[in-house]
Amino acid sequence: MNYFSIFYLGIFSLIISIFSFFNIIYSYYFNLYLNLNSYVYSLIVSLILGSIFIFKKKTNFKTSIYYKILTVVLGYFILTFLISIPYYLSIYNLTFLDSYFEAISGFTSTGFTIFDNIKHLDQSLILWRSSSQWIGGLYFLSSVILLIDIFDTSFKKTLTNFLSFDTIETLKQSFKILVLYTFLTFFIFLILKLIDLRTFDAFNLSMTLISSGGFLPVNNLSNIINSNLKEIVFSLLMLSSFFSIFFVYNLFFFKKKNIIFFQEDIYLFIYFIVLLLLFYLLLNYGYNFSVILLSLTSSISNIGISLDKSPENLSFIFLMLVIVGGSFFSTSSGIRFLKLYALFKFSINNLILHAKPKNIFLNKYPLFDVNIKDVEINKYFLSVIVFIISLFLLSSLLTISDISLENSFKISILTIMNTVNSSMYGLDVFSFQDLQFFTKVYLIIFMIIGRIELLTLLILIKKFLFRS
Repeated sequence: MNYFSIFYLGIFSLIISIFSFFNIIYSYYFNLYLNLNSYVYSLIVSLILGSIFIFKKKTNFKTSIYYKILTVVLGYFILTFLISIPYYLSIYNLTFLDSYFEAISGFTSTGFTIFDNIKHLDQSLILWRSSSQWIGGLYFLSSVILLIDIFDTSFKKTLTNFLSFDTIETLKQSFKILVLYTFLTFFIFLILKLIDLRTFDAFNLSMTLISSGGFLPVNNLSNIINSNLKEIVFSLLMLSSFFSIFFVYNLFFFKKKNIIFFQEDIYLFIYFIVLLLLFYLLLNYGYNFSVILLSLTSSISNIGISLDKSPENLSFIFLMLVIVGGSFFSTSSGIRFLKLYALFKFSINNLILHAKPKNIFLNKYPLFDVNIKDVEINKYFLSVIVFIISLFLLSSLLTISDISLENSFKISILTIMNTVNSSMYGLDVFSFQDLQFFTKVYLIIFMIIGRIELLTLLILIKKFLFRS
């Protein structure tokens, strides 16, 4: 790897060391000494590694797209190793695989956990779990900036300007993301405090919501979100990981406003309103609508957490919403709404052309004078194909591992889309602790694939297998 790749990983190693230091201070302040040494070791290792990476002799700041992919992929293995240290050295006698599984689940903002009873955990470890999600969400957003030329060149327009993503510009945008990400986390924390959540729960949940994670500070969300007002406010806060993180910046701070910067968020808002009306008018049944709202926002934002009273009979619909996901520049996963709409528009136009061959049909997004290029359509189609292949492969592996076909299918979707299992998917009692060794390895690999997309790995394989 070149200097930029090492520098990039070094920055996040230092961020992990900062959170290790915070956990040490927290443990001292509240006399939580049981796992204190584990954070000390995590601080030392991440600080040394980060310092070596940051202060390595500068050789070359330029990097190819292949090294960018390699950097992001290695980050998910190296950084999660640092995060796994407090789990492995804790008093709970976890194996290295279980520790690494928990770290990967947090860092990819998935939320699968090997702990059966959260209330038996040391509070500092609960805080560490939430912190791992927060760091992982920040890493994901920075990685999107790093790899944007692979995914969607057109989405550069949803940033604050038409950017050339050289190394310096990438670092600038990553710093902007850090500021926005921190600000939104603090804002969510304040709102949660205003609805009378205790400080510890509000702080942990704020890191969960902004990162689209699934770790909770309690066994059951219903224990702390226990009124209609809390359910509604909590549901709306989950939309922070559904819309673009640049939305607030573009709305209030960017002087030369252009409607194109809000293109994706406008479509997502319309999509959300349509879903809201459909659920309210057709799928509400006898449930309290605030519960339906929470399940809806949790699914579209790829968070996945739910209340006990969430309707399990709508689990298939919620799973389909999980697959769609949120904004390209959000911490949610999914195939993305605009990609699916573009494919639908392209397919309809091609079908109509067979009936009216003399007519000309343009592939454009409504409300905006923006053409959908054929190269983008090809990327979107490949993304869907890759998802189907990944889903089939993981479902097959889980079925072979003696998991029922239905649960294998559900877990596969949630794994690839980095969404936690919960009661609204009928998987709240699913135990990851009892899974076989290789089953956990499969899930670890596909949780990472869900964050980097299999497409990036295919590009990397093509580079090193077909160099000629």
